[in-house]
Amino acid sequence: MTGTETQTLERPATKAVEHFDVLIVGAGISGVGGAYHLKDQCPDKSFVVLETLDSFGGTWLTHRYPGIRSDSDLYTFGYRFKPWVGAPIASAAEILSYMGEVIAENDLASHIRYRQKITSARWSSQDNLWTIEAVRTDTGEALHYTAGFLWMCQGYYRQSEGYTPEWAGMDKFKGKIIHPQTWPEDLQYAGKKVIVIGSGATAATLVPAIANDCAHVTLLQRSPTYFIPGRNENELADMLRQLEVDETWIHEIVRRKVLHDQAVFTQRSFDEPEVVKQELLAGVSAFVGPEVVAKHFTPSYRPWRQRIAFVPDGDLFQGVLAGKASVVTDEIERFTEKGILLKSGEELEADIIVSATGFNLNVLGDIDFVIDGKPLDFSKTVTYRGMMFTGVPNMIWVFGYFRASWTLRADLIGDFVARLLNHMKEKGAKKVTVALRPEDKDMPLMPWMDTENFNPGYLMRGMHLLPQRGDKPEWQHTQDYWAEKKELPAIDLDDAAFVYS
Repeated sequence: MTGTETQTLERPATKAVEHFDVLIVGAGISGVGGAYHLKDQCPDKSFVVLETLDSFGGTWLTHRYPGIRSDSDLYTFGYRFKPWVGAPIASAAEILSYMGEVIAENDLASHIRYRQKITSARWSSQDNLWTIEAVRTDTGEALHYTAGFLWMCQGYYRQSEGYTPEWAGMDKFKGKIIHPQTWPEDLQYAGKKVIVIGSGATAATLVPAIANDCAHVTLLQRSPTYFIPGRNENELADMLRQLEVDETWIHEIVRRKVLHDQAVFTQRSFDEPEVVKQELLAGVSAFVGPEVVAKHFTPSYRPWRQRIAFVPDGDLFQGVLAGKASVVTDEIERFTEKGILLKSGEELEADIIVSATGFNLNVLGDIDFVIDGKPLDFSKTVTYRGMMFTGVPNMIWVFGYFRASWTLRADLIGDFVARLLNHMKEKGAKKVTVALRPEDKDMPLMPWMDTENFNPGYLMRGMHLLPQRGDKPEWQHTQDYWAEKKELPAIDLDDAAFVYS
């Protein structure tokens, strides 16, 4: 069975069940990349991609707030196999166009099925199969699949709702309270007073995008974060284009240069945090001056304990400088009819309040997982390099990097999945799971992530839902692309950690 062929298995008293060798969950950046790698490296495998939404794109489809753009450069956020030819920081529309080209150029559209929400996934060791139950979101029709292998590419947060804290008095506010993740298409903010609560990349993107149309927009933050302002261009790429270098070469050369620079910067943030901090603050100070930086843009933590957002052309700071936007650093006492009362006693008036306060962690797509009749408690498993889990057969999970582009890891995992599937074929194995080896028996187990070095709110709120890690590299999600790009391709698939049958 090859290409797009599927087997139809008739079962008594039920609808037809479609079977695929591999079922990919999600048609976002990871799922589309996974489909490409499967078709390219495992041409004999049948596969399908199930997507809840109406189209591909994931984050870049659901996030429709003004100014939505990447906070990673597209030379590394783009796929390694598809040259990026635009500016380093791209809009959602540009990213969707790029993904659409990947789908069209590689004939992936016939493999993707939209408006299909998976409700349950059940593994049977007797059959060595996953049974997937889904529902059509437009018709309510129940759908049934079986698959030999499950590839979880659903992302890390719940698409349908963002995280908004419960503040006192929210019900008393006479205006509108919205979250960027569910931005109303008909929202009228022109001439309105707007408060954006938050200090991350979303707030930094949204504020300059609406500042010229609002009566005034206020960025309200409890504590500052780090930003890197700079021109939205890559001088090396532009120079190579002037020399008429092939775009494939440009993509690879620039990609390597960006990754090298990121590695150096990340290491410096550990080795000389105070120096890096002063460099970052100086970049912002060039726009707004040292007094504003001291008051509103000096974080209390060292660089890289949370993501650092790139601000193209310093547009956030230009809005502040022009008086179109202002920054307030304070804590919320409560909401009022007219806006927000701060703990300092100041009241901020608003017609619209935007809660750019983060995500809700989505563990395994909110799917009901059962392994051989027993509900899966994901938090009781131990992770194998952040992509496989003890006691969970024939499944890979894509969770990208925090300090580098998500797609870097999606590409690495794509290679690993293809190699694993081909290895299983060679061995005649229908099932693979990971298990602690005898030498791992007394290994101490810890939370999923080292929160001393990285601790965004969504991760801290959902840490109890995530698997455990050990103190050995095999049993950790290292978040280190520069190590994993060497380690993952070198994994010994016959190591005792892999159990085949």
